[in-house]
Amino acid sequence: MPVTDAPAKARALYEARRSRVPIPPFTDADPALGMADGYAIQRELVPLLLADGDRIIGYKVGLTSKPMQRMIGVDSPDYGPVLSSTVYGDGDAIPLDRFIQPKLEAEIVFVLGSRLAGPGVSAIDARRAILGAAAAMEIVDSRIQDWRIKLADTVADLASNGAVVTSSRLVPVDGLDTRLIGMTLTRGGELIDTGAGAAALGDPVAVVAWLANVLGENGVALEPGHLVMTGALHSAVPMRAGDVFRAEFDRLGPVTVRVVAGEGS
Repeated sequence: MPVTDAPAKARALYEARRSRVPIPPFTDADPALGMADGYAIQRELVPLLLADGDRIIGYKVGLTSKPMQRMIGVDSPDYGPVLSSTVYGDGDAIPLDRFIQPKLEAEIVFVLGSRLAGPGVSAIDARRAILGAAAAMEIVDSRIQDWRIKLADTVADLASNGAVVTSSRLVPVDGLDTRLIGMTLTRGGELIDTGAGAAALGDPVAVVAWLANVLGENGVALEPGHLVMTGALHSAVPMRAGDVFRAEFDRLGPVTVRVVAGEGS
């Protein structure tokens, strides 16, 4: 059976984003909701956000690591659009009051150099279409109370995307084994976690191929200039005002963010 009243659920998420007041999980009232239902709600939510003047500049792919898939109880990633209003640059201040319950993840981001349309996209095809890779962090946030998410909840909520921070340094992927890109994450100079590219579906380039094929099923393509966030390389870290996070990636270099209480802090 299709999800009950996807437009109303999308409107609830839209209002939660605006008010920064979280809502109960949809799966509390309807535990049978699954991935397809989540995407049905997401498809209703995105036009509401674009109507406010936002635009899609790429996509995030989540649940690309085995531990995260086991935690949610799935064997496949999910995805959501990245909106232009949510993009920050290296060294920017991230205001906590833009979010509800944010956490930080270091990831590898790719920028597309040519159009990539599924189905039938291979990892080789994806690599050819990638203009370059960059160091990045994702701010994940949930409009669902206390992060009590199941699969349908996070998919509906743009795969729990909050914001994206990217380095301005773009590194060509020719001759680069993206599986072996190592990463260290520090907070205030203290090591928090480490990771490697292989945590994302075995190879972050495979994430791009997966995304192109899934989007292709809906007649959507990855376009030149699109960002693709390929998934966390470690466990998400809560953010507090005053934190300074720095993720350093082999070959890609560093990316840094400062966490502040609010705009203008």
